[in-house]
Amino acid sequence: MSQQKPQSEQLEFFEIPSPCIGVCESGPRGFCKGCLRSRDERLYWLQVNDATKRQIIAACVRRKRAIIAKARKQQLETQSKKTTSQIGLFENEQRDNE
Repeated sequence: MSQQKPQSEQLEFFEIPSPCIGVCESGPRGFCKGCLRSRDERLYWLQVNDATKRQIIAACVRRKRAIIAKARKQQLETQSKKTTSQIGLFENEQRDNE
């Protein structure tokens, strides 16, 4: 019987770069509008290990997807309101008479 060895972590030859894009402004929930990191994630970036940096980047990706999904949903709702609200033929005349 052969025993399987646990897979070791991949060696990192390069430092994981900061996801900062130079738009350093906090949004309403406290995340940076540019890179979507929290204040603590930005503050301790240089002090955390590579595994934590990967987790932070993954969290930023999830946050970005959530923001995009929310924006798309709002856009679709706005479009559906425009298409479902039909202007009546005599609507302007009724307003003029009031």
